Amino acid sequence: MVTMPVSRAPARTVPDLTGILMHTAHVLNTRLSAALNEVGLLQREQCVLVHALAGEHTQGQLAEMSHMDKTTMVVTVDGLEKAGYAERRPSSTDRRARIIHVTDTGAEIAARGQEVVDRVHQEVLDALPDEQRDAFVGALEGLVAGPLAQPVASEQPVRRSRQARR
Repeated sequence: MVTMPVSRAPARTVPDLTGILMHTAHVLNTRLSAALNEVGLLQREQCVLVHALAGEHTQGQLAEMSHMDKTTMVVTVDGLEKAGYAERRPSSTDRRARIIHVTDTGAEIAARGQEVVDRVHQEVLDALPDEQRDAFVGALEGLVAGPLAQPVASEQPVRRSRQARR
């Protein structure tokens, strides 16, 4: 007779939200990355284009809005410039600042990218019964507006996962 080792892991008293949210975020990110490849964009490029189209923002402001570090933002904007989707320009309100201006071509690719993002999000939401969709999104929005609105300072900061390069 083979005996199975007894688990010494502590018993959970509530669902593993971290595990659930990290897994779903990872899978959704992989789906979005694969789908955005259809239009030749990285997720971070799509994110920057959409935010830059919403108003006149500096590279630093866009980095904050897009939850990116400054180094990743520089590389992202460099790539958008090389592709002809964006340009660094002087700000109309502060001559010391430079803003990220989306070109007409960039606006077109951002619109195509948004169609892809919306399609992927709809496919995921369609996996839920109709009566659960609004409640699910509302619950997530409630968490993001409430207890999960801001990161908490920690002596050992959590690193964001890296996005694969093209």
